[in-house]
Amino acid sequence: MGARVTSLQVAERAGVSQSAVSRVFTPGASVSAKTAEKVRKAALELGYRPNVLARAMVSGKSRIIGLVVAYLENQFYPEAIEKLSKALQEHGYHVLVFMASNNDEATQHVIDELLDYQVDGIITASVGMSNTLTARCEAAGIPIVLFNRQQDDERLSGVSSDNVAGGRKLAEFLVAGGHQRIAHIAGWEGASTQRDREAGFLSGLADVGRTLHARACGNFHYDQACAAARALFDKADRPDAVFVANDHMAFAVMDVLRHELGLRVPQDVSVVGYDDVSLASWPSYALTTVRQPANRMVEETVQTLLTLIDTPGTPPRRVAIDGPLIVRNSARIPQGWPS
Repeated sequence: MGARVTSLQVAERAGVSQSAVSRVFTPGASVSAKTAEKVRKAALELGYRPNVLARAMVSGKSRIIGLVVAYLENQFYPEAIEKLSKALQEHGYHVLVFMASNNDEATQHVIDELLDYQVDGIITASVGMSNTLTARCEAAGIPIVLFNRQQDDERLSGVSSDNVAGGRKLAEFLVAGGHQRIAHIAGWEGASTQRDREAGFLSGLADVGRTLHARACGNFHYDQACAAARALFDKADRPDAVFVANDHMAFAVMDVLRHELGLRVPQDVSVVGYDDVSLASWPSYALTTVRQPANRMVEETVQTLLTLIDTPGTPPRRVAIDGPLIVRNSARIPQGWPS
């Protein structure tokens, strides 16, 4: 194996200074197009790659962002992670993805690893942060942004859709459709997304003097959502409509209603969800749902994190972005409803 090519060798080949080579391979550094072309040509000819770890030791910046995810079962997260990764890469950052369960011990283990990697910032996707973990990251100078989650901690920034408003829109839609026995299949009770979506939904029902007919919990998992659907619908006084806390569970509910219980959707039961993942638009489901504005959520998350990295002491931001109701064929469409 040959010796590693150095930036000095590249500089000599390109006929520029060693500092010019460094600027070419430093994201955001100022360098002329002519110099950059010469340096990259010389680097390609010599097989040179900059030593990112060495640069991080000198600069104190790793250019690495830690992305912590609770689970990938829900289609929303693989799509969102891809968008987050691409957006961060465009700003010259690399992304380390870690999986963590929704419990303090698992999250603490992941945060320990991220601190060991000396990441410049952390994004958590539907993962809670305890006060202790938040304090540790704060002491280490590592900013955190919550994605698709909010917490009652004034130190934390968070970006989500407006879950309360989304839940209210679904209640108004089902009530306008003339449904009398409206049920809810909830997600994980510890999630702010679940709490806020249900709060908005119940508020929308209360506005017209209505209450929930029945409730079950699916914990944001397919199998548990199937069990919740069986418990709610395999009875005489079954609901005639159900709001399922996310699309992933809504697909499970529709599968049980159609293929196990022989019910027609939406003729017998209307089903609505939340997220608008790509599968929701497939003809087999054609799910009426609230769309999470993923592109805007990613943009706000990345901008918030980069601001916290570049300007320590910036006050935390809480962003809730309104998402539209997407009407398809899984629920009865109210007469005169806007097309």
